[in-house]
Amino acid sequence: MKFAALAPPRLRTVEESERTATWLELFYDLVFVAAVAMMGTRIVHDTSWTGVLSYLAYFALVWWLWASHTFYADRYDTDDLVYRLLAGAQMVAVAVIAVSLSLGEAGSTQVFALGYTLARAVLLILYARAYRHVPGTRRLVRGYLVGFGSASVLWAISIVTPTPVRFWVWALAFAVDLATPFAVRKIQAAAPLDVSHLPERFGLFTILVLGESIVAVTVGLSHVSWQASTTIVGVFGLGAATCLWWINFEHHDGFVVRRRGEGKNWRPTVWIYSHLPLAAALAMFGVSIELAIVGADQGHDYPTAARWLLVGSVALAFASMAAIQFASIRHGQEHLRRAAFRARLIGIPVVLAIGLIPQLPAAWAMPLVTLVCTAEVVADLAAANPDAIRSVRDRSTSETRDTRHETVDPA
Repeated sequence: MKFAALAPPRLRTVEESERTATWLELFYDLVFVAAVAMMGTRIVHDTSWTGVLSYLAYFALVWWLWASHTFYADRYDTDDLVYRLLAGAQMVAVAVIAVSLSLGEAGSTQVFALGYTLARAVLLILYARAYRHVPGTRRLVRGYLVGFGSASVLWAISIVTPTPVRFWVWALAFAVDLATPFAVRKIQAAAPLDVSHLPERFGLFTILVLGESIVAVTVGLSHVSWQASTTIVGVFGLGAATCLWWINFEHHDGFVVRRRGEGKNWRPTVWIYSHLPLAAALAMFGVSIELAIVGADQGHDYPTAARWLLVGSVALAFASMAAIQFASIRHGQEHLRRAAFRARLIGIPVVLAIGLIPQLPAAWAMPLVTLVCTAEVVADLAAANPDAIRSVRDRSTSETRDTRHETVDPA
């Protein structure tokens, strides 16, 4: 799509069959990466249950901000001058949010509320523009303007509301935001989502969050002494991250996001919203690698909370993938999707069992987690290539029998 100084919004999901992410969308994602990284510093310093819950709450708010803009762009983005300026304004607001999440003096819940209010205001302007220029979707956009507008008013009120009441106002605003798409779900068929563009956007965000694991390894190893235990944790941490990438993107299929009136509207809902816990889990997994490297550097001083953050994040990732992959089951792929679903469910209690091992050093915990993740990859390969796996197994059995025969034969 060529840049135009002024190109009013249009419903692109009906007019175009194949779309890919624009350069602006990729640039837009970077500011959210900064926000996720800033949240990671918070949980590094507080791995308690309250710290984890606070992290998940902030992550959900930031993810919803990204998802809301992505849904708009999926339907109406024309990448003109007005859209670029508004997207840039929202990036500034997200940068303010990222700064507010810091642990220093700049960190402030009031600043967070201010940044969030500005970001939601930009989204309302975008939808107001779509309401004006796309008559065919005005009923849907009107619902968004009412619902998201009401939530934005609550966010604005929270700026001047003292804590802890401010957090309750946030919860109410977030609930209104989440309820809005469900309230207008019966008229969303007029503005379907793009089955090529939207899954790519969710996949790219997942990749960016998973990239925090790579950063965690490099940052963690740069702050500790170079020794066998820290190296083991770093290497196996990268191995586990690779496995998580494998079992997620091997089944990445977003065909369900377009509603077709088939009476199975739970599938796109599950597919879309399961990406929230998946992204949060992968981000926490990156933090847990860094904590494990630090724990390995300190010998046996690997906190129980850090170990549970490691296994819990992987278990949450498995559960999220199971939901996504189950929602993606379609004709011709039932065997693969159900096999992947079963493998993820089996992996959850197995990886959580590692957290029950008392006084488990980081240099052992990380390889065990990686072993479970590797088993998930093998399970997917076995489901995808049952004949090949059976052939290897039969050949191995035959060779074992021949070896035994040669061993016992005195001749």
